[in-house]
Amino acid sequence: MDFDQLTLSQAAADVRAGKVTSTALTTEALARAKAKADLNAFVTLDEAGALNAAAAYDATGDKTKPLGGVPIVIKDNIEVAGLPCSAGTPALKNYIPMADAPVVAKLRAAGAIIIGKTSMHELAFGISGYNTAFKTGAEFGVRNAYDRSLIAGGSSSGTGAALGARIVAGGLGTDTGGSVRVPAALNGCASLRPTLGRYPQGGIAPISHTRDTAGPMAATMRDVALLDRVIAGGDEVTPADLQQVRIGIVKAMLTNLDADTDAAFQAAVAKLKTQGITVAEIEMPQLAELNGQVSFPVALYEAYDDLVAYLAHTGTGLSVEALAREISSADVKGTYDGLVIPRKLPAPDGTLVDARPIYDAAITIARPALQALYGRTFADHRLDAIAFPTTPCVAIPSNPESSTPENFGLFIQNTDPGSNAGIPGVQIPIALGAKSKLPIGLELDGPAGSDRRLLAVGMALDAVFGRLPPPR
Repeated sequence: MDFDQLTLSQAAADVRAGKVTSTALTTEALARAKAKADLNAFVTLDEAGALNAAAAYDATGDKTKPLGGVPIVIKDNIEVAGLPCSAGTPALKNYIPMADAPVVAKLRAAGAIIIGKTSMHELAFGISGYNTAFKTGAEFGVRNAYDRSLIAGGSSSGTGAALGARIVAGGLGTDTGGSVRVPAALNGCASLRPTLGRYPQGGIAPISHTRDTAGPMAATMRDVALLDRVIAGGDEVTPADLQQVRIGIVKAMLTNLDADTDAAFQAAVAKLKTQGITVAEIEMPQLAELNGQVSFPVALYEAYDDLVAYLAHTGTGLSVEALAREISSADVKGTYDGLVIPRKLPAPDGTLVDARPIYDAAITIARPALQALYGRTFADHRLDAIAFPTTPCVAIPSNPESSTPENFGLFIQNTDPGSNAGIPGVQIPIALGAKSKLPIGLELDGPAGSDRRLLAVGMALDAVFGRLPPPR
């Protein structure tokens, strides 16, 4: 069995057919995780629990379950019963929830074996995964599966790195402004940010109820669709007829691209056209302006109250202020001490002002306007999706500088607007960069509620782009 090419779907089929045991798959996944400790992909590896669950599945498990006996990973801000749930921050490192988050319960009920909790940007507040609170390797920061000197992306860094490094073929992350799509793009795997509200959000350490969602990450779009079906229900998705697909490209989303990303995206668009997809160049005036009025005002304001509610749920007795005192990563500490806790936001002139009026305007005026802009764009051009490079550039060096506000803004340039509108987006690996040899991704954002249509298109594109080669 070639573990480097294994997918969730294939693994589940092979366990069902008796070609491999859950114990064999789980043992291999755990061995790979330990051999690749330098990735800093895991906060907790549950060797004993995973092997016990696999043995129990082999002995008496229901062999018809869709994820029966297959090892997966869960981001460490999503609660798994009996395992610590740190949200990547020291104050929560000893918090052990009694119950699975609803999204985890669905995966476990489908037969999945959870091998561990993956590392992340601290409190999910960043795109680099450079977290100084936890490490299993020599240096801080979750490391890229294709180059250990580079970032894995964030905030679902460890899940992305574990998938790219072929430790497992699927898992869960969370996404506020790009956090399942950025690490998937930088590590060469597929993911879905679902329509807001498609998945239950209980048992997940939050940033913003207006923006947060759990999201599946996996080897292929077919695997992402499998995870989505387990969590959200519904029939099996079949690949779309690409000759019936219309995609828009917004010129403003093609700015700041590095040479590898630009070349790979243009080649991918040419390939889409040869498959019969209709590609239209479109304009979305005010997209950046409206998104800017929603993005940080909503996340930074809601972060306080939503974390208060979550900490009450944990029963730890922690206050937001006590948690913030222990924040390890300098970028996240600055965000909480300077903005989240004092409830302040920067005014246009740079001075800090009361966040509430800016937040109210974001929620009542700017966000509805952003959603209306997307709605009009999809309808007027009869589009299934808008296509763009998931990240404007390939992975950058992993160090404290990778977490600057400039890098944060650059990496979420294209993923953030759809997040703020609450619409779904799929990330599809398309190439290794010609010079960098690093993964590059293409994203398709669709109308609210079009998750299954996007998954169907993504599954058809699996066959067009194929799977990226594993890291050397």
